[in-house]
Amino acid sequence: MDNRLLDRHAEALALFTERVHAVRPEQWDAPTPCEDWSVRDLVNHLTAEQLWVPPLVREGRTLADVGDAFDGDVLGEHPAVAWDRAASAAKAAMSEPGALDRTVPLSYGESGVAAYCAQMVADMTVHAWDLSRGIGADETLPGALVDFTAREVAPYAADLVKSGLFAPAVQPPTGADPQTKLLCLLGRDPSAGR
Repeated sequence: MDNRLLDRHAEALALFTERVHAVRPEQWDAPTPCEDWSVRDLVNHLTAEQLWVPPLVREGRTLADVGDAFDGDVLGEHPAVAWDRAASAAKAAMSEPGALDRTVPLSYGESGVAAYCAQMVADMTVHAWDLSRGIGADETLPGALVDFTAREVAPYAADLVKSGLFAPAVQPPTGADPQTKLLCLLGRDPSAGR
């Protein structure tokens, strides 16, 4: 399981990295399917998530230890460079021997690093679609990531809307493919805005 999880993690990082590098200078302020988030806001969110990984996973720090270090703008003048550095450090921390066997403190309590990693894979996968839609790039997600994310979020998908971070699920069209079903489950309507 560890190798498959790390494979999916690496694949999700590579996918999002590819999309970040496809952003043209004039697109950073473009809207995304994430309400109130521009392309820059979305990339900033994912970059901050990656920045949390080394202190939590490698260093065993607490949320209080890290504090507000990754609040606000973490992209600076060179967003793609900031993403690349954060993604590389997160990948290295997750890939260390024994890392997936550790626990980390998250906003909702203690979690196994493997579960934390799985949640990050799901988040990067769905946000890769959001970013693709925002910049007009290819919206196709790799099948392995779609399948992984669908399995990951299925047990708690109904609770996501309660968090205020997700829109209510959308009814997928008859005969929808797995990617469309996943996006609809997570409050996206792939047919909108086309």
